[in-house]
Amino acid sequence: MLRLLKKIMTTLLKRKPISFCRLSAICVFVLYSQATAQSYEKLNSLPGYTARVYYSAGAEDKAKRMASQLNSVMSFCNDRIHFTPVVTLLILSPDDWSQYTDFPTYGMPHYTSNKTLVVASQDNAFWKSFVPPLDKLPVEIAQGIKQTYSDDRGGLTMEPFFDLLAIHELGHAYHIQGELVMQRKWMGELFANILLQCYIAEKEPTLLNALTIFPKMVVTTTNASSLKYTSLSDLEAHYDELGKLFPQNYGWYQCRWHMAAATIYDKGGVKAFENLWSTLKTQRDSLDNSMFAALLARQVHQSVADVMLKWDE
Repeated sequence: MLRLLKKIMTTLLKRKPISFCRLSAICVFVLYSQATAQSYEKLNSLPGYTARVYYSAGAEDKAKRMASQLNSVMSFCNDRIHFTPVVTLLILSPDDWSQYTDFPTYGMPHYTSNKTLVVASQDNAFWKSFVPPLDKLPVEIAQGIKQTYSDDRGGLTMEPFFDLLAIHELGHAYHIQGELVMQRKWMGELFANILLQCYIAEKEPTLLNALTIFPKMVVTTTNASSLKYTSLSDLEAHYDELGKLFPQNYGWYQCRWHMAAATIYDKGGVKAFENLWSTLKTQRDSLDNSMFAALLARQVHQSVADVMLKWDE
């Protein structure tokens, strides 16, 4: 680092005088670039995919499966919105998690500010915390969970659902790098879920149960009065703390958005996703709730506007 700074400063000073402010700015830029440039030398790399892919030891099969699926998602989206983000995918073990992300909950998929999508390589306590006793569930949901989320040892794992959230996190790369004006934090999450729902329904429908049964279970079995936050205004005010301090409460919000995304796809199809992209791309001014709802109903689909209009019903 010091050698790099010395070389840059020497070269610049040889050319012409340089102000202290300009020199300081250059030094800060180089230091920042070095600090944010993540090295993945301790991970295994997987070349040949649209995303840059790195994975922990023992996760090669999962890395190949997820990288191939993200390729398919990017192709699907490019055909419809003509945009592909730059993404690095990390599939991490518990030991590697803290080395490459500061997110405290192992197993919570997330997209970081340096264009990196982070997912867990194995089952974990966070995923297991969402599995209630089957005998406490309605029979239909219990049967669906057992059929969809059983592992090879006869137990239950939420891995099939949480792996699909890599596509949700990819959705964040789309709206952030595409410079969409999301208007609301919850819209950023709903957008990602709509992208996920549309892709699975159109291209991998055999995974629809894995995508939809878990959210239905969470919403059905959660007593909303026991949650700290439940309204969309709560979400707007406490978004940053929800995922880190109240992961199960945040999971409840996400599951409701998943269910809403399924309704939006059923009523509006892929066209609703395309309309949402173009609307958020072109509407640059901030809107109040009534104006935003009207815009969504007029230019996207009524089912999208209904997420905010009927949330508390």
